[in-house]
Amino acid sequence: MGKTLTEIAQTLKYANKKVQLIYAFNGAGKTRLSREFKKLVAPRNEGEEQEDEKPIKVLYYNAFTEDLFYWDNDLDEDRNRKLIIHPNSFTDWIFKDQGQESNVITHFQHYTNDKLTPSFNEDFNEIVFSLERGDNNKIDNIKISKGEESCLVWCVFFSLIKLVIDTLNESEPANRDTNQFDELEYVFIDDPVSSLDENHLIELTVNISDLIKSSQSDVKFIITTHNPLFYNVLYNELELKKKNKKGNECCYLLNKKDDGTYELNGKLGDSNKSFSYHLYLRQVLQEAIDSNSIQKYHFMLLRNLYEKTANFLGYPQWSDLLPDDKKTYYNRIIQFTSHSTLSNEAVPEPTEPEKQTLKFLLGYLVDNNYYTEE
Repeated sequence: MGKTLTEIAQTLKYANKKVQLIYAFNGAGKTRLSREFKKLVAPRNEGEEQEDEKPIKVLYYNAFTEDLFYWDNDLDEDRNRKLIIHPNSFTDWIFKDQGQESNVITHFQHYTNDKLTPSFNEDFNEIVFSLERGDNNKIDNIKISKGEESCLVWCVFFSLIKLVIDTLNESEPANRDTNQFDELEYVFIDDPVSSLDENHLIELTVNISDLIKSSQSDVKFIITTHNPLFYNVLYNELELKKKNKKGNECCYLLNKKDDGTYELNGKLGDSNKSFSYHLYLRQVLQEAIDSNSIQKYHFMLLRNLYEKTANFLGYPQWSDLLPDDKKTYYNRIIQFTSHSTLSNEAVPEPTEPEKQTLKFLLGYLVDNNYYTEE
C-alpha cells in the first residue's frame, strides 16, 4: 500500500541520517515532497508569515525558491528588463550583511558565460544583465534564458548554505557571526541542475559534495534529483556505497503510484546499476521483442540506451560498446534505422533482419553486464 507525501516526509525525518539521496523521474512529486518536509519540520499556522526572529530549522531549494525571482520585462518601452528579488531576509543577509555579491557573480559566470554579467542595485532587490561582445561593446538590459536564471538562483542559494555551514562549523555559538541558524536541522535540495553541460554539472555536484563533507554540525541533507549523472556523482563523491546498506538505506527511489499515493524504496548501487532511465528503456525494448511489435522508433530507443550506458561507463562513443567484429556494420544499422531523412523511408515496420538485429544488440548489452539490477 502506498503512502502520502507527508508520510514519506516523516520517514525521511525520522531516519536521522546525515545524507539522504532520492532519485525520481520528473512529475513524481519531488518538489511537493520538499514542501511537505518543510511543513513537517517547521510548521506554522495558516496565514502566519515567516518571522525574521523565528528559529530557522530548514533551508530548502526547489522550484518555489526560484519563484522569489521574477521578471519586470518593461512591456511599455521594452528596454529596461530586470530580474526582481522578492523581499527576503536570506538574500539581505547574503548581500547586505555578508557581501557575497561578487561570489554569486563569479559562480554564475563560471557555470554559464564569463561575458554574461549580472549587476545588482544598491538595495539588492533588482538585477540587470549585460553581455559583452567581441568588439569591446556590450548589450545591456538583456533577458537571460530560464536555464541561466535557474543557475543564478542556485548560485545565490549555494552562497547562502556555504555561509551557513561555515558559520555552524564554529562550535561556540557566542563566536558566530549570526545566531539565526543555530537551530538549523535540515538542508533540502531539490534538483539544482538545469541546463548545465555535463562538465559543469559534475563540477557543481562535486561542490555540493565538498560542502556536505565540510559540515561539522548536526545539520542533515536531503537531496532529490531526476538526473542520473548528478545522482551518480553524489553517490560516489559522498561514498554512499559504504553507508547504503540493505535494511538501512540512505538512497531511495521515489515512485508515484496510479492511485496517487507514493512509494519510497531503498536502492543499492548507483542509478546506472539500479533504477535509472536505462532500465525503463530496456523494459520497453524487451516488451517489443517479446510481443513481436518492434517498430522503427525502437531503434532510436536502442541508440539512446547505448548512449546513456556509454556515458555512465566513461566510453567516448556509444559505438564503443558494440561487438568489435562488426562494430561499423551495427553502427550503420542503428544510425540508418533510427534516423529517417526522407518521407518515403518513414515506414514503421522494420524488416525481419532488422528486428533480429535489435534483439541481438539489446541482448549483447545485457549479456555483457554493462549494467545490472541490484
